[in-house]
This record gives sequence, C-alpha cells and structure tokens, in this order.
Amino acid sequence: MEESTLFYSSLALLFLFLPFYLLFQSKHRHENLPPSPLSLPIIGHLHLLINPPLHRPFIQLSKKLGPVFSLRLGSRLAVVVSSLSVIEECLTKNDIVLANRPNLLLSKHLGYNHTTVVSAPYGDYWRNLRRICTIEIFSPNRLNKFHGIRKDEVRRLLLKLSHNSREAFAKVELKSMFTDLILNNLMRMMAGKIYFGEDVSDDGEAKEFRELIAEVVENSGAGNPADYLPILNWAGNYEKKLLELFKRMDGFLQRLIDERRNANGGNMMIDHLLSLQESEPENYTDQTIKGLIVVSQVIFSLSKRHQGNIHDD
Repeated sequence: MEESTLFYSSLALLFLFLPFYLLFQSKHRHENLPPSPLSLPIIGHLHLLINPPLHRPFIQLSKKLGPVFSLRLGSRLAVVVSSLSVIEECLTKNDIVLANRPNLLLSKHLGYNHTTVVSAPYGDYWRNLRRICTIEIFSPNRLNKFHGIRKDEVRRLLLKLSHNSREAFAKVELKSMFTDLILNNLMRMMAGKIYFGEDVSDDGEAKEFRELIAEVVENSGAGNPADYLPILNWAGNYEKKLLELFKRMDGFLQRLIDERRNANGGNMMIDHLLSLQESEPENYTDQTIKGLIVVSQVIFSLSKRHQGNIHDD
C-alpha cells in the first residue's frame, strides 16, 4: 500500500513539473547546437551516464552523432568533444571563451562563492590569483626556500621504509606513503604542520584536518545530482551538509591563519602571505589565503583518488 502511494505521488509530481520544464526549455533553447540524442523530460540525458566509466557511453554516442555532440544534463547543457583538432581549437583559439568553470554547489560553499583559483570566473580577479600562485607560492625562488622541508620529509619516508624491512623483506604500499609525503610537504610549507602518516596522532588537530579533507574530497567532482536537478535540494539535505562542512573547514583554516599571525613572523607560506597582506590587504585577504590552502590540498587528493579509479576499456 505504501509503495503504491509513493509511486502515484511521484507520478503526480512528474506531471505537475513537466509543463514548467517544457516552458523552461522553450525559453532557453539554444540555436545551432551540435547533434544530440533523444532526451527524457527533466533529467535530459543523465540516464545515459549512470554506469561508469563515462568514456564508454561517450564513445558510443560519438560513433552515432559525430566527434562533437551536445547533452542535456538536467538543467545544464554540456558539449562533448572527441576530435583532437577541435580540442586543440578549443584550448588555443577559443581558450578565453571556454575558460570559465560551471558554478557548482561545491564551489559556491567550499570555494568561497566561486572565488578560488580553480572556480573563479576568468577576469581581473582570477588573473590576480594566478599571479599570486605563480610568483608568491610556486616560483622557483619561493620553493627553494623550503628545500629543507622536502629533504626532511624524504628522510622520514626512507627511515620508515628501512624500519619496515629491518629484519626481513617486507611488502609496503608506496602509493599511500607518497601521498602522505606530498600532503605533508604542502602543509609544512604552508603552516609548518604534519598531519598525515602512521606516526601522526589519531586525535586532535591532525585527525580533524584529515577528516575535513576526506569529506571535501568525497563531495568534490561533478557527480552531485543536486547540481543538475535543483529540485533535489528541496527533497534532500546535500546543500545543508555542504554548508556545515564549510563552517567546520573555514573555522579550522582561520585558526591556522590566526596562529601564524600571532607568531609574529616566520618562514611559512602563510607568514609570507600575511606579510603581503599588510601592504596589499585587498589582494591578500584571509579568505584568499584559506582558498589557496583548500585548493592545494584538495586538488592533489582528488588527483590521487581519480588515478586509483581509472579503468581500462
């Protein structure tokens, strides 16, 4: 009885929203779009992308529709390109036109309202963020100042490997060790903190940071249904979870910045950015610094997760 009631309720909602969807589509219809397969009301072509890996349905569609085709992913329009020459044209002649990223809920809340270097729209603000990354963070001169930190992290890794094989040959999982090595390098350069590794405490600040990064990575990417079907925000609590996660992450990063500010000088990356904040407060706000920390940690964590999820066709 309950199942039939739920079914008819869902069916009634579908017919209720269908006219609004068709009206929205007619008003926002794009001209001269690449060919597209038949779509379903409301969800568009999302049903074609349910089963990973995504490159397989894209290959099948490109064989039917050609190297360039369009998909309606709920309320969003996407164009898929599988031609090397067209990709080259997109990334050279039309790179500025295609420079912006979609405004997802994650970049809205955890990305400080689309103001990080990976989510900000192309323009003066984004160019200033790129300048900060290029000159003040990743320049050879700046990175050379942290040579001792990188050397010490490699030494700690070698000591751990030698300890594991002291008595006999031992099997070790290097991927996680290299991940901890790079994440610790980043955080030691940023704030002088070690948060990753088996020899790091499982309680307190380190544990809190690892849990926060894990939650951010779990919610990252382009697979959140509410980004494509906004109606799901009414039925679920995805956006509410993002807001709560943002408050916790922002509070943690603010404590890091305040700690370095109260240290009255130092050689960490946050110290350098805070010193620049005194002369250019509009370019080096606390929000900008927090965004740079989030991006440096999450981007690498995401790349390692996706490398582990690659499947051969």
